[in-house]
Amino acid sequence: MPAPDESLALTVNEWFRATGRDLPWRRPGFGAWGVLVSEVMLQQTPVARVIPRLAEWLERWPTPADLAAVPAGEAVRAWNRLGYPRRALNLHAAAVAIAEVHGNVVPTDLRDLLALPGIGDYTARAVAVFAHGQRHPVVDINVRRVLARAVDGQAEPGPPSTTRDLAAMDDLLPLDDAEARVTNAAVMELGAIVCTARAPRCDDCPIRDRCRWRAEGYPDYEGPRAAKQKKFEGSDRQVRGLILAELRASDVPVSQREIDAVWPDDVQRARALLGLLADGLAVGTPDDGYELPS
Repeated sequence: MPAPDESLALTVNEWFRATGRDLPWRRPGFGAWGVLVSEVMLQQTPVARVIPRLAEWLERWPTPADLAAVPAGEAVRAWNRLGYPRRALNLHAAAVAIAEVHGNVVPTDLRDLLALPGIGDYTARAVAVFAHGQRHPVVDINVRRVLARAVDGQAEPGPPSTTRDLAAMDDLLPLDDAEARVTNAAVMELGAIVCTARAPRCDDCPIRDRCRWRAEGYPDYEGPRAAKQKKFEGSDRQVRGLILAELRASDVPVSQREIDAVWPDDVQRARALLGLLADGLAVGTPDDGYELPS
């Protein structure tokens, strides 16, 4: 019999093995580079949008060295409309480091993964676990929501805390590396398709009889809340996206007049353009025009 602190995880693992979605990065033989790319793409982007872009990306750049060999602007261009294009620059910077420092092999050690430019704690842990089979807690918003409800009896996870969230997930993981890897994926899956934010499907949940939130009658959440993201429509993010679309569509510098035409608010447009320049997503001047980084 599993230890008491492992039984919940193993129940979720059994459910996941029977019902988990067939996604490219979960298939046998999907390499560490593909896992790294997929994890970066999946940040704040739906799975359905990532799958075709991931396939195109890996066909064009099947190894880190292939991506490192092209200008960073090509990564931004290929990112297209996935959103948060800074991620494309991060992937390019990581590819350069992997090619030059690690012999074109995605490192296995968590410290080496964390040292890659543009790769944060979540992505480094996800690669160490899902590509290399190591035992580390991997926590995203779906995991945090499942833990908040099933373990803490809270309707929402509240503001994130890296130390607290990792410790909570680590307490749930089985000691066996292989089972711990499955648990990380299984709890994410549970939060993504069953224990959803707005309409949880409790009758379909494999741990419904052990969920503290359900047992206590689904109490409303009264704790501190994470800051909500501003609406996309009319935001600086939208204006940045419109300017980037102009740059992606052109093989020559885009003139200031063409930039001025993408958005009527002069102040907001200028702020968005300055942000792109500061982030390294665009280069140029009003006199010479603007383009993607080389």
